[in-house]
Amino acid sequence: MMSLSKKDFQKILIIQTASIGDVILATPVLEKLKAHYPEAKIDFLMREGSEPLLRGHPHIRAILSWNKSENKYNNLTQLLGYIRDRKYDLVVNLQRFLSTGILTAFSGAKVTAGFNKNPLSLFFSNRVKHQIGLKYPEVHEIDRNLKVVDFLNDTTRYKPRLYPGKKAYAKISQYRTQNYITITPASIWYTKQYPVDKWVQFINNVPPEYHVYILGAKNDRVVSDEIVKKTRKTNILDLCGQFTLLESAALIAGAEMNYANDSAAQHMASAMNAPVTTVYCSTVPEFGFGPLSDDSKVIQTDEKLDCRPCGLHGYNQCPEGHFKCADIDSSKLLKRLEK
Repeated sequence: MMSLSKKDFQKILIIQTASIGDVILATPVLEKLKAHYPEAKIDFLMREGSEPLLRGHPHIRAILSWNKSENKYNNLTQLLGYIRDRKYDLVVNLQRFLSTGILTAFSGAKVTAGFNKNPLSLFFSNRVKHQIGLKYPEVHEIDRNLKVVDFLNDTTRYKPRLYPGKKAYAKISQYRTQNYITITPASIWYTKQYPVDKWVQFINNVPPEYHVYILGAKNDRVVSDEIVKKTRKTNILDLCGQFTLLESAALIAGAEMNYANDSAAQHMASAMNAPVTTVYCSTVPEFGFGPLSDDSKVIQTDEKLDCRPCGLHGYNQCPEGHFKCADIDSSKLLKRLEK
């Protein structure tokens, strides 16, 4: 690709319309582009409903959203027209799907960049290989994403970052007056979720000086309610559904330790450089989605299972019917609290 000067990119669009965790892992690209083009106006396209995660972000001019739940393709057509009207200089697509390929290839942008696995990547100005799987255990998702902007000729490894504002910190300030840990026990996928009874075993042995805050969305209350009912710990508080994403990030930032499954919560901790312990069940960190905080650790089974990993993503039930990958001694989690 031709050499580009800073003045060439005055208007930039980043596309990542997948999950909250994927959006967080896209923020290193945002950080790098802002470092190279500090005067550029950068917009971010994401799935409708995830906007609060980047609301008030100091590097973002505008958040564009795509409603994928209703009239998905009609909304896509309208969105394409809107993007073309914005006349971007650069569009960076961090997804491999046809829909976002359409938005990129037909955006009218001077320069377009994305992965070669996108069906329309032939029409991108800059195409890079997408390397994922057990053959590439050292390649993290942020490295894959940063490679899309390799034309910057900058090998700096930017990390994920979120920016909770003053209101977010004020909202959670009362909960930061004592030593606490957070636990985000639920997951969209059953096989990614450390079992409730295991969480209860762990919580029952958490030293009494630590308060336990359970985090998650409102619909995660099914899991959190069960944990609270079963545990004998008294200084535990179920906060599922009570905070925005950025308020949760602010709370995570002040924890002595944060515990999560292989899910968005670990990425949120990474974005705040907060201590985090991630429990991996059916998936493995070699896929490139592990925690990135300075103080981070992955906990997983020691047993060699021929069926693990059973896939890149989780399942609604264990394909083998035994879920042995979740048979992880909760004392491993407890050791992370030892000073």
